[in-house]
Amino acid sequence: MSLEEEEVNRRANEKSARRKAARDKMMTEKTIEKGLLIVHTGKGKGKSTAAFGMVMRCVGHGLRTGIVQFVKGRWDTGERTLLGRFPSLVTFKAMGEGFTWETQDRARDIAAARAVIVTGRNAPDELITAADLVTEMTLVKHPFREGVKAQAGIEF
Repeated sequence: MSLEEEEVNRRANEKSARRKAARDKMMTEKTIEKGLLIVHTGKGKGKSTAAFGMVMRCVGHGLRTGIVQFVKGRWDTGERTLLGRFPSLVTFKAMGEGFTWETQDRARDIAAARAVIVTGRNAPDELITAADLVTEMTLVKHPFREGVKAQAGIEF
């Protein structure tokens, strides 16, 4: 190894050590432990997928988790099938009447929505204010617009 390369490595290692020290200091200052209200909203795909990813993480750590699924509540989803294998860790409640364009009953849809705390797109400002973490999914492109039907493993 040349002297020049050794010098580049030495500087890179020093920079990395400073970064690690700063990160370690920051982590020691984070002391609050609490439950979090997490909102995934927006017109883009991935809201439920992100939430189920967190559920998988909880199950992997042996933590109990509760799920209330509203819109896709009547669908036979892969998530419900998989998580049903962990009844001691996961409580799964399908509460919804289905997609609003399926039910065709606005009054019933509103009544059902009022019995559920958090749902997907168009999260109200009050919910966003109350939340600890908010992520908005943005639709850029979706195959449904090109005539591709919903697929097992992708949408449900």
